[in-house]
Amino acid sequence: MGIEVKTVKTDAFSMDWFSFGKGERAMVILPGLSVQSVMGLAGLVAEAYKMFAGDHTVYMFDRRKDLPASYPIKEMAEDTAEAMRSLGIRDADLFGASQGGMIAMQIAIDDPDLVHKLVLCSTSSAVEEKQYGAIGRWVDLAKAGDREGLYMAFGEAVYPEDVFEKSKKALSDAAKTVTGEDLERFVILADMKGFDVTDDLKKIQCPALVLGSMDDQVLGYEASFRIAENLGRKKGLVLHMYDGYGHAAYDLAPDYKEQVLKFLSDPED
Repeated sequence: MGIEVKTVKTDAFSMDWFSFGKGERAMVILPGLSVQSVMGLAGLVAEAYKMFAGDHTVYMFDRRKDLPASYPIKEMAEDTAEAMRSLGIRDADLFGASQGGMIAMQIAIDDPDLVHKLVLCSTSSAVEEKQYGAIGRWVDLAKAGDREGLYMAFGEAVYPEDVFEKSKKALSDAAKTVTGEDLERFVILADMKGFDVTDDLKKIQCPALVLGSMDDQVLGYEASFRIAENLGRKKGLVLHMYDGYGHAAYDLAPDYKEQVLKFLSDPED
């Protein structure tokens, strides 16, 4: 499936994005932290999420092109919100995985007009010291220029053991394509210390689906429970926990996308 990657330009930044589907409703996917940009996988993403393309026009955004020396989650959210507005996207179903979920929460808090429904996958409302263990190791490997070590450490933390073992060859091959610029961007994007919107979650009024994993080795299963608890017991809140798929349950759980589609399709009372 040939998907064109485009660039939205504002007065302050440029950001790559792509879209697929022709549905009336907008769905925005915000990917998690990755060693390399997901824009090169546009066709694979469109194929993986084709079930949403009937009712939705689906958009995926990268992070901005020229990164400042420090780029906290709040600024990532501000830039993404501006990019959405520049493309005329409002009242969207917002799907965020891992770091993308952090950005999605921040957008829902600061720019509620942009969000119709919120899907939060394997994410956390705060990055605490104990959660930064795996991420900090990734940063150290990236700073050392250890491409192979970074991809292996990333895969080992994100995937269950059996999936990681089967993925080693693919991870090793991918590591060979990592550039110095990729590593520099990764170090900046991975610096998530200080992010904490836990107390502000009560401001989110739209329906929300929280999907977590009991064996999440990156952010921990407690993070999903904390999000659900602080969103409050309002109508439209759904929490579902997986087990056996690790942090990457959003890629591995066989019914994951069906869960999301059902939530987005259910009419609001």
